[in-house]
Amino acid sequence: MFRLWCKIFDSGKHLVKDITIEDDSDLNRTKKIFNAISKACIEFDLSEPIWLDSNVRTFQRYSKVRFNQDNFLDSIDFDYMEVDVIEED
Repeated sequence: MFRLWCKIFDSGKHLVKDITIEDDSDLNRTKKIFNAISKACIEFDLSEPIWLDSNVRTFQRYSKVRFNQDNFLDSIDFDYMEVDVIEED
């Protein structure tokens, strides 16, 4: 089972919203990550974040990444969205 935890934090570093997305499909890890983030963004009513090189490096190293205003085309009303892989096959 693959599980991804997406969390939204406000400027006071308080957790505002969160969702855990599960995927037990036969897709590769990268596709599971993108699908889960897409589902979370739909649930949060957000545009999908843009992956910058620094985000990719951080995620590859820690399986965790933060997206802030620089990663979104639209204006956001929170400080950042954190994405964390909590379980992998």
